[in-house]
Amino acid sequence: MQERDIGYFFIVFASIIIVLAGIKSASAIVVPFLLSLFIAIILSPLYAYINKKGLPSIISLVIVIGLFLTVLISVASLVGNSAQEFTSNIGFYEEKLLTMFHKFVEITTKYGIQIPEAKISSAINTRQVMEFSTTVVQSIGSIFTNSFIILLSVVFMLLESQNFVTKIFSVTKNTSVIRNIKEITNKIKSYMFLKALISFITGLIIWVSLSIIGTDYAFLWAVLAFMLNFIPNIGSIIAAVPAVLLTLVQLGYISAIVVSSLYVAINIIVGSIVEPKIMGRGLGLSTLVVFLSLLFWGWLLGIVGMLLSIPLTIMIKIILDESENTRWMAVLLGSGEKQ
Repeated sequence: MQERDIGYFFIVFASIIIVLAGIKSASAIVVPFLLSLFIAIILSPLYAYINKKGLPSIISLVIVIGLFLTVLISVASLVGNSAQEFTSNIGFYEEKLLTMFHKFVEITTKYGIQIPEAKISSAINTRQVMEFSTTVVQSIGSIFTNSFIILLSVVFMLLESQNFVTKIFSVTKNTSVIRNIKEITNKIKSYMFLKALISFITGLIIWVSLSIIGTDYAFLWAVLAFMLNFIPNIGSIIAAVPAVLLTLVQLGYISAIVVSSLYVAINIIVGSIVEPKIMGRGLGLSTLVVFLSLLFWGWLLGIVGMLLSIPLTIMIKIILDESENTRWMAVLLGSGEKQ
């Protein structure tokens, strides 16, 4: 019996490796599909709501897709202009940042504090730090070059969502299986919709606050905050770095401290109070799992994989949690806090 278990383990492990290798080699197809899936999941509550008002499915679909395209085109236009302008000026910002660092070293030297300026300058590439935000946004933009395929996929997924449970019922009459599938899909839809809504509000607060403070390219940092808010704890820190550095260069130390405090406050309020209260602590992941999933999905699917790493891991956790045999794995993935 023990030898059979060991053999079974190796077969399962080898199967997982083969599947992952296949996903990585087909990432050009998998990534647009995953984006389409998550967009469809986020839009499905709105589509279902409009459908319930008595409108035909086609009209409901046209309204939802029309709203989505309007928002997408507007955001893409604003982000594209900001990203291009920021990239062209990045050399100027880098030079000012280095000048401020040299002055800081001179001040500390006067007070007898020796800072290894050369080592720190070589270790920290300010250009890479400043360019990170535009790299993320532009990477998402490059994925949307297949926008027609993504849009068609979203349309068909939304249409299919209405008949999915009916098809399952025609395959199996087992009510417990159907109930589990409905519960899993409802939890995933609820998580994705609420997470997107909270991320949108976070981005909106960042946009308004940075605009009031006077930081350049406030909309770009807001979009970055919206995207990276899908990555708990780490995402908000990464999103803050370019905005704080730019504020430091542009407006000085006091404004940079204000912006830093703003990001910290949003991270504490949203991450520790709002999200657990709305979404429940049971959906949380441990900090180690967040970091490892970021590395794993990033290696497998690139930058888009990093942005979708937590939603993908949450989906796996929800599926594992619905079975008694796999619930222990869901517990290991979790934060250890009861809902």
